[in-house]
Amino acid sequence: MKRHASARLIYRMKTLLYKLKLARELKRLARENIAEGKALSVMNDVVFKVMLGSNSDDSREALRSLLSACTRREVSSVQVLNNDIAPAHLDGKAARLDVHVTFNDGEAADLEMQTGISNDDLRKRAEYYSAMLLASQQAKGKMYRHIKRVYQVFFLNCILFPQSGKLPRRYYFQEETEHDRLSETTEIIFYELPKLEQRIDEFLAGRAALENLTAEEKWCLYMRYRHEEKAGALIEKLCAEEEGIMRAEQAVTRVSRDMKRYARKMAEIKNSMDRASELGCAREEGHAAGHAEGRAEERQRFLELLDQGLSIEEIKQRL
Repeated sequence: MKRHASARLIYRMKTLLYKLKLARELKRLARENIAEGKALSVMNDVVFKVMLGSNSDDSREALRSLLSACTRREVSSVQVLNNDIAPAHLDGKAARLDVHVTFNDGEAADLEMQTGISNDDLRKRAEYYSAMLLASQQAKGKMYRHIKRVYQVFFLNCILFPQSGKLPRRYYFQEETEHDRLSETTEIIFYELPKLEQRIDEFLAGRAALENLTAEEKWCLYMRYRHEEKAGALIEKLCAEEEGIMRAEQAVTRVSRDMKRYARKMAEIKNSMDRASELGCAREEGHAAGHAEGRAEERQRFLELLDQGLSIEEIKQRL
């Protein structure tokens, strides 16, 4: 019992520290983006997590819509879970996921935003995360046929597979030459967002229409170009035609609005402190000037009495 209580305490402390870290990162983004007049980028993993993982109807609907696009299946309900997955044993490697969810009949997914090339192996990381999603379903006495399907989804702001322009890339367990699937249990999906450059150029040049894009491509375009001025018309059109993306935009807008409120509040506090500091300095300077003036008058009076031939004791009595 003590061991379980200690584990729960450690888990709560880690969760609290994570939330504090997330809050600090949001404050940093508020300062940087508002100061520079920039729109928030969904490719920032903090904004990505808040957009899809917040406790709001907009975030839940955006997440449901995005999952439907990624899995190419209708998703009716979504529940965001704790982003920490504990290892199977004490010495195992834990995983901290960006957006960890279950949906429909218990199937699970992890959605990750990777802003750049990692020093580690992203392919193996994806395999490891998907394995942990499977292992997290373990329950004593549970039959293997009851294990639910898992999806590991990576949105990458980098090129991981330069040999191909395909978007997305989907991976399963399948036979070497005949390519029949071992099962439907695991699916790993990579969206390399820089591969959208040709599509955005075609749209801006009027050579392509949104009607010809898949749901996945529309979501990827929104996430890749939401913060770029050149894509403003495209983003507006996506929000007008796709409810899920519109709800995502409302969630991001709320984050941006909260950041602006925070920035204004910080500015008010700073201005108030500056004014208080200025007043304090003025008072101190006034006291110092008055004290110096008083000392000068006292010194002049002392010299006058001394010129009159009075003794030091007599002068002290008169002062």
